[in-house]
Amino acid sequence: MKFMIGLSVAVALGATCVISTFAADTKPDAVLKTKSIEARVFLDDGIKADAMLAADCLAEGRKWLDKNAAEAAASRKEDPQFFKDGGWDFERKYAIRSVVAERYVSVLRNDYMDTHGAHPNSDVNTILWDKMDGKRISIRPFFTETADNGATMKAMVKAVVASLRAEKKKRGTSETATDEWFKELAPSLLKIGAVTLAPSTDAGKSSGLTFHYPPYAVGPYAEGEYVAFVPWETLKTYFTAEGIRIFGGARPKGDADEPQ
Repeated sequence: MKFMIGLSVAVALGATCVISTFAADTKPDAVLKTKSIEARVFLDDGIKADAMLAADCLAEGRKWLDKNAAEAAASRKEDPQFFKDGGWDFERKYAIRSVVAERYVSVLRNDYMDTHGAHPNSDVNTILWDKMDGKRISIRPFFTETADNGATMKAMVKAVVASLRAEKKKRGTSETATDEWFKELAPSLLKIGAVTLAPSTDAGKSSGLTFHYPPYAVGPYAEGEYVAFVPWETLKTYFTAEGIRIFGGARPKGDADEPQ
C-alpha cells in the first residue's frame, strides 16, 4: 500500500507546530512545464529557513518532476487523445508540521495529481529531519526496538487502528472501520504509515505520533485522508533515553482539527 501545506506559522504550547497555508499567488520553488505536463513544487517558509532541509526537499522534488514528466510524455505518445484537453497537472507541497526539542523537524509532503481520470488523486508522505546531523532519520532512535512484528510495532499498529476506528465513528463512517480496510497496516515501520511527531502542550516535547494516510489507504476515496494519533503514554514502555527526553505532555487542543 502506498502511504504516503506555508506562509503562516503558529506556535503550539510546546513543540513548535506549523500550520501551513499556501497563498494562491505563492511562487513555486521549482516548475516543469511541457506539452504533456505542468508540475510544481512548493516549500514553506520554515523549510526555506533551513538551507540543508530546503536543499534536500527541493532535490527530491525535482526528481519527482522529472519522473512524472517522463511518464506523461510516454503516455501522450501512446494515447494522444487523452491529452486533447491539455497536459497532466501535478503539484507537491512540503511543509513543517512540528519541531521537537529544537532538533527533530516533522515535514508533511502533500501531492496533487490530475491525469484526466475520473477524479484527481492525492498522496501524503512525511519526512523526519534531524537538524543536528542534517539528515533524514526514522523514529527508530526513540524506541529500544522496532523490529517487524516486534512488541513495539505491534503496540503501535494496535493503537493506530484504535485511533482510526474512533475517527471513523466521529465522521459517521463506522461501516468502513473494518479489518478489510486495515489489513495492510502491518507491525512494520515500512507498512504502518507515514509518521510525524505530534506537537505537545509541554515545551520542547512531542505528545506522541501522528500517522497520515491518503485517500484509499484506510477507507474509500470519498472519505478523504485520515490521521491517526498515538499518545506517548501508550508507547512509553518501549522508549530509549532519547524517547524519554522528547516525549511528554498532551496533544494541543484543536491540533486534530487543523490541516496536517
